[in-house]
Amino acid sequence: MTIRYVKIVLIWSVAVYAGIVAWNNMIDYESNYGFVFHVLKMDTTYPTNEAMSRAIETPILYHLVYGFIIAIEGLIALLSAIAGVLLIKHRHNHEAFNGAKHLAVVGLTLGILLWFTGFLTIGGEWFLMWQSTLWNGQQAAYRLVVVFLLILIVFLLPDDFES
Repeated sequence: MTIRYVKIVLIWSVAVYAGIVAWNNMIDYESNYGFVFHVLKMDTTYPTNEAMSRAIETPILYHLVYGFIIAIEGLIALLSAIAGVLLIKHRHNHEAFNGAKHLAVVGLTLGILLWFTGFLTIGGEWFLMWQSTLWNGQQAAYRLVVVFLLILIVFLLPDDFES
């Protein structure tokens, strides 16, 4: 039963984290909007970089991308919170508990996709965020990918050996 409680606590931790991140991005919109703006505009990458044709110069797209990021963070929080509720509700029923894990797996996978594909791959490599000394979120994104991946692994571990 302990591993089930570990899974419940971990997914609620993800819900709290993603919820706080989404909330912070909404109430302090300008702080992280600057991050999205500079990464997409590529104005803090190396001045001689040959990939500047990738830079986005359309301000509405900065807002759309940032809104998409906030929406995904909110969805991660919502899916994780619902998963936590369902998991606690079904903690004594093996089949129902395992069936309820799918929302947690989806939420965790969305987190990996957001921070790996969105920040490390698209932001880091396509928009060359790694070249910026001011607007480089790769280390934070990497930490989140590792944490989400480790929690996902815990969720994928069988718990049928418990009563």
